[in-house]
Amino acid sequence: MNEQKQTVLIVDDNIDTVELLRKRLKAEGYNTSEAYDGEEALKKVYESAPDIIILDVMMPKMDGYEVCKRLKTDDRTKFIPVIMLTAKSDVESRVKGLDIGADDYVPKPFDYRELSARIRSLLTRKETAERVIEEEKTESVRKLIDSLSHEIRNPIVSIAGFAKKVYDSLPPGDPNKPYLMTIIQESERLERLLREILTLKMIAIGFMENVDTKKAVEEVLEETGREIEDRGIEVETEYKETPLIYIDKEHLKIVIRNIIKNAIEAMDKAERKILKISVEKKENDIEIRISDTGKGIPKELIKKIFDPFFTSKVYGPGLGLTVALTIVQYYRGFISIESEIGKGSTFIIRLPLKAR
Repeated sequence: MNEQKQTVLIVDDNIDTVELLRKRLKAEGYNTSEAYDGEEALKKVYESAPDIIILDVMMPKMDGYEVCKRLKTDDRTKFIPVIMLTAKSDVESRVKGLDIGADDYVPKPFDYRELSARIRSLLTRKETAERVIEEEKTESVRKLIDSLSHEIRNPIVSIAGFAKKVYDSLPPGDPNKPYLMTIIQESERLERLLREILTLKMIAIGFMENVDTKKAVEEVLEETGREIEDRGIEVETEYKETPLIYIDKEHLKIVIRNIIKNAIEAMDKAERKILKISVEKKENDIEIRISDTGKGIPKELIKKIFDPFFTSKVYGPGLGLTVALTIVQYYRGFISIESEIGKGSTFIIRLPLKAR
């Protein structure tokens, strides 16, 4: 199991039942969330993404069958295990619950030991399935990247090597030398792109842990400190409420590092070079804002800068922003951009505090 406590959402209109389950589950080490009708249950699911749901059938506003049906037909929630809990113990009621996707069915009155065992069983099954899926995805990405890297690197090395030999053999002033230098420089650029592609391999291999966002930002600033200093960039940081975020630390640092590097490049010819970074908790997310005082990005080009093959006067082609966006989306977060021509840009990263 993950080090982070798993969350059980208890949905029942009987306050005594909810309180009993809440106390028992907390005593076993679970986090709990509670809802007292179907509509509130759906809201809680989308807000907190519980690991498992104990769902009563007979409730006001929306019964448990309808709640379960909606959850199991939504791609965002269909893999959350649901245990139907009801006073109805007839076969027809059980069949109906299982037909709409319920993972288990426990009639009232229930023995808590049995319910607890069923919760553990479903959570173990869920974790096993998730692990298998992740391993399959990891292996597929590894094979693809290894194959692409090998196939691309060999011709790059040959092109650059032979171009360098011919360049060195030509006398000074030869009109062909500028063309060869272009070939060499473009080969070096392709080599840099290849290194960025290899960074994608890290996305498929993650170690989940509770990470201090402030510490991650400070580590990236320390790593890029020489370049920031050499370019005369002033750094301003602001840390408000910064709770721990459950994520792979290296993934988070790659996102921050790549956006900072793009901010540095955007300020290459700016008169005032100020890099601002703020971290703040926003509802169930952590928000990281990275601002620069560069040229800014025209509105019609903002979406294109995440395209690895897009080139502009502000951003050259590269995978830095593409990788950052891929990682953020992998964790069900998003990146938005605010920009004004001549004044600079702000990248806003929102990531859920709890991995989904």
